[in-house]
Amino acid sequence: MDLKRGSSSHSAYNLRSNLPEGEERRTLSVLVDNESGVLARVIGLFSGRGYNIESLTVTETDHTGHLSRITVVTTGTPMVLEQIKAQLDRMIPIHRVRDLTAEGPSVQRELALVKVANTGEHRVESLRLKDAFRAQVVDATLESFVFELTGAPDKIDAFVDLMRPLGLVDVSRTGVAAISRGPDGM
Repeated sequence: MDLKRGSSSHSAYNLRSNLPEGEERRTLSVLVDNESGVLARVIGLFSGRGYNIESLTVTETDHTGHLSRITVVTTGTPMVLEQIKAQLDRMIPIHRVRDLTAEGPSVQRELALVKVANTGEHRVESLRLKDAFRAQVVDATLESFVFELTGAPDKIDAFVDLMRPLGLVDVSRTGVAAISRGPDGM
């Protein structure tokens, strides 16, 4: 896979702030019943109305209560974003919708696996950058590395951009996981 600079301008993981005028990026945390079809209904709300999803993660967070958290990064005008939140709030299997961007400080992290194929000075430079970004080598051959990197989406974007001229081969990203800061829960 040959990834060129800017080739992911329409990717779900291009989380840079190059939004059209009047649009905002929001991270929504949605607590739902962990039952079949709930994720499809949430996604259907977005696709049926033409709303974009830039990142989506979901997992069960309360095994005894059978609750899952869906974290969605989306964009739109403030009016559209309020409409999304209101429509999500009205869905039956949803217990709570929080706008982590608007409600105050939150922690947002993403995991990425980044494959780089190189030799010589490029190999040395990729290892130097790995240390600067606190990435880990999770696979190595004589001609390639797979780095594991966890951090804010901007940090991962910066690491990927620096690896492009050093032999970037492939990138796999999890999507954003987010939680509010402070003592309050979902």
